Amino acid sequence: MPAKETISALILGDVVGQPGLRALFFSLKSLRKEFNADLVVINGENAADGYGITPEIAEKMFTSGVDVITSGNHIWQKREILPLMESGAKILRPNNYPPGTQGRGYFVLEIRKHKVAVVNLQGRQRLSTIDCPFQSARTLLKTLRNETRIILVDFHAEDTEEKEALGMYLDGQVSLVAGTHTHVQTADERILKGGTAYITDLGMTGPSGSVIGFVKEMALERALTQMPIRMEVSENPAFIKGVHVVVDAETGKAVSIDRVSRQSGY
Repeated sequence: MPAKETISALILGDVVGQPGLRALFFSLKSLRKEFNADLVVINGENAADGYGITPEIAEKMFTSGVDVITSGNHIWQKREILPLMESGAKILRPNNYPPGTQGRGYFVLEIRKHKVAVVNLQGRQRLSTIDCPFQSARTLLKTLRNETRIILVDFHAEDTEEKEALGMYLDGQVSLVAGTHTHVQTADERILKGGTAYITDLGMTGPSGSVIGFVKEMALERALTQMPIRMEVSENPAFIKGVHVVVDAETGKAVSIDRVSRQSGY
């Protein structure tokens, strides 16, 4: 029997500030080659000094080899990105924002004659109480699965329970559920019973020796004083964190999922 055709995807965690961007731009070409990646998806909502993303940064990401940029609750903090999101560029905001919200929550692209969908959702535990991500996903998949079975989901959420619950809920309906937002890579990557690859959090593409990417002294001062200090991105050298997932191109089921963790060489 001929070998099954597969799609190889590199899914990278939240890019934090200039250190994360430098690491991405320096390393992505070699990472794509190392993993023979057909596509790269990265969460970019913290790319602009930790808060939001600008059109200039997004364009540089695409030029460097990123195929789709996902986001989350910080996407709205740089309003200048909205026209680019509205233009049809492959920059997503969570699909479960209410109807009428600018931008879109999923994108379908073609890779070697196979359609691949990338979906962005946001959790509601300890985040804004927007529309239900479970119902949003269920409604979207009713139509999306008629177009493709290869579906990659970035679930931008705070709560581990909510992330695991969505993974179980979508098991067998999507190829991957990967959590973002907490910036700490978890060690629970696995393939669920129905064939969906899962990890609670990808981690971040951002500075080492920091508190979720930000200057540790400022984080400590905020914790000790309870003052609303605005955090600044650390300038330490960055790590690149995420997963490499291989998907059966016909069934959309995951073949493998492996964590990616690389020290930047810039």
